[in-house]
Amino acid sequence: MNKILTLAAIVFAVLSVSGCLAGQYMCDYALLPEEHGNDIPGDRLKTEARYPGIIPWYDNLHESGVFRDTMMVGERGYELHCVFAPAADPDNAQGTAVVVHGYTDNHICFLNLVRMYRDELNYNVLVPDLHYHGYSEGRAIQMGWFDRLDVKRFCELAHNIWGDDFMVVHGVSMGGATTMMLSGEELPPYMRAFVEDCGFSSVWDQFAHSLKDTFHLPPFPVLHSANSVCKKRYGWSFKEASSVKQLAKCERPMLFIHGGNDDFVPTAHVYKNYEAKVHGYKELWIAPDSGHALAYKDHPVEYTQHVRDFLAKARSL
Repeated sequence: MNKILTLAAIVFAVLSVSGCLAGQYMCDYALLPEEHGNDIPGDRLKTEARYPGIIPWYDNLHESGVFRDTMMVGERGYELHCVFAPAADPDNAQGTAVVVHGYTDNHICFLNLVRMYRDELNYNVLVPDLHYHGYSEGRAIQMGWFDRLDVKRFCELAHNIWGDDFMVVHGVSMGGATTMMLSGEELPPYMRAFVEDCGFSSVWDQFAHSLKDTFHLPPFPVLHSANSVCKKRYGWSFKEASSVKQLAKCERPMLFIHGGNDDFVPTAHVYKNYEAKVHGYKELWIAPDSGHALAYKDHPVEYTQHVRDFLAKARSL
């Protein structure tokens, strides 16, 4: 019996050490990737390939001073970057849109939405580089959790610039999760509406899916260990970073968008998120046959119309 107990203790110790090392690896793999929105030239090429003509559009407006860069101090004391521009017809601007990018992206990657808001919907626009992305400083990717507080500060910055009483926050992928996490906070009255596109239900759920999909591993013990590493290093946990929990507190209008064939953030996440919002107006649109973050590319006219109609409804409430 003693030999069996000793062997069991050894096996447990080996598994614990292995799980701890694997957890550290996963935490680094997920939150400290080699590319984290810092390849601006590469992202310019990818964005232009996906939406031909959009980089010359942006460059012309940037060089003429329409798009301007600025920095602000984020929630955790780091310098964060953004670009901003007035609406195409400033005297008749409909409000302000803050567009939030996704995991390992930057302000360049969703210029399609920036152009949609500025040129088609006539909104002032502000686009941040989140913590540890693009030109912003930071320690590691925050998966939307502390980003939600940074985006709130960016919204305050945008309000100080234009003074609008109608602001929409529109995020894609991790930016969508950031948007949902932000929606549950105590917010100023001018933050009137939210659009989330393919955001995950929680960091735990997303990492569990990625662990299974990429490494064919169950959550235990690797994800538990990685969660402990994240909590110790960065001060937040995977289950704490929950869109679902924040949505339960959201009372302002929200449009949920998700690709019908999304296998990176599975489409099931949007139904969980949609059901979690029990207060206030909400809409749901599943983009037919679209993969992750491709709803606009596949259905630009329908996407724009859904956003336009939703904002008109939100404005009337």
